Amino acid sequence: MIDTIIEWSNEILWSYVLIALLVGLGIYFSLKSKFVQFTQLGEMFRLLKESPTSNEAKKRVSSFGAFCISAATRIGTGNLAGVAIAISLGGPGAVFWMWVVALFGASLSFIESTLAQVYKVRDKSGFKGGPAYYMQKAMGARWMGILFAVLITFCFGLAFTSVQANTITVAFNEAFGVNRLVLGLVLTAIVAMVIFGGVKRIAKVSQVVVPVMAVSYLLLALYVIAINIGEVPGLIGVIVSSAFGLNEAVAGGIGAAIMNGVKRGLFSNEAGMGSAPVAAATADVSHPAKQGFIQTLGVFVDTILICSATAFIILLAGIPGGEEMEGIQLTQVALAEHVGPWASIFIAIAILLFCFSSIIGNYYYGESNIEFIKESKTAIMIFRLAVLGMTVFGSVASLSMVWNIADLFMALMAITNLVALAFIGKIALAVLKDYMKQRKEGKEPVFYASNIKGLENTECWEDEPKSVEEKGA
Repeated sequence: MIDTIIEWSNEILWSYVLIALLVGLGIYFSLKSKFVQFTQLGEMFRLLKESPTSNEAKKRVSSFGAFCISAATRIGTGNLAGVAIAISLGGPGAVFWMWVVALFGASLSFIESTLAQVYKVRDKSGFKGGPAYYMQKAMGARWMGILFAVLITFCFGLAFTSVQANTITVAFNEAFGVNRLVLGLVLTAIVAMVIFGGVKRIAKVSQVVVPVMAVSYLLLALYVIAINIGEVPGLIGVIVSSAFGLNEAVAGGIGAAIMNGVKRGLFSNEAGMGSAPVAAATADVSHPAKQGFIQTLGVFVDTILICSATAFIILLAGIPGGEEMEGIQLTQVALAEHVGPWASIFIAIAILLFCFSSIIGNYYYGESNIEFIKESKTAIMIFRLAVLGMTVFGSVASLSMVWNIADLFMALMAITNLVALAFIGKIALAVLKDYMKQRKEGKEPVFYASNIKGLENTECWEDEPKSVEEKGA
């Protein structure tokens, strides 16, 4: 009965509410920002190389470190297992709709991450923030911030953690025949050691694990595409035609393609969901728009590169009956078709590292938002124990159960954040305008709250001094 209620709720939220908000606002902010996600790609790569200049800044989370924390939660299950689920349920056309979500959703990533920087607050180790903070400070709606904080804590800290653990144990069971409960207990013990280390340890682990495994996986995917290069143009044609229901021979038609493409696209790149801004707020940068650019780049890396790589691996394999496989198993079998049986082992190890970094990143999102509601060591301890419990649960639960629960909380969380962006997104657009003005003047942009007319409740951005005396003071 519970599973039926969850599935019905997902059908309503995803079919009639979330898709309209996600795509509608994505198009709106793309137009209002003059398609910042495309026109400022060069600036994004320039900023990715920027390093902290002061000794104090070097002790905090860098812009690249914050990028890696968010990448740690983005890159993983959604890229390898989520894409496989989207294709098996929605056909090749689901890939097209994943691309659409990424291309337009990237503008939402810029807006939400810039807002997170504008309204971030100081804590003992640097900065923290996210949607809960900008809902309270920009909208004066603390109740909405608390609602979002509860939803992201349940969504990322608990539901997504179970999805990651599920994917790891299924992958290892496929590759090595390892007992899922035994592996789940081992995984839980390792997670317990890491989550007591704080955000800096999370950043350090993510900075090493995510880039290495992502590059390795991409290189393998490029090899697969290269040896099948003659089939790629035809495959792209199939993806596009299936997206608009022109190829009804493949799974479910246009409705299934859109639904599964949007679901798994949002799960993978998180654009507009409200999660990446939590990581974006931790960065020590001179202008909020800088982190907005960095997080926007993460959407492209996640979906356009890594998700597409998985999609091509699966579709080029042409596995008969592939729709009968669950998630990560389909990716493993598909890659094995191209490069041999060892691929199943490689995917198992890759997904272990990807998902492990996702779990610890998810934990940080939950902890940060619990602290927004109330500073309580007891609440944090209960949350840590719940994370460990969901790691064990996800390790042995069925694939459909963990994904349905994750979809429900993801929808509720994203809708709450998108409603807020509709009201206060104009602030991020004004911040972008200030950034571009300074760049045109040949300056390295520095932000002051007084740069934006009427901007209030910003804790970390002082007003610009108006005179030499004030600067000296």
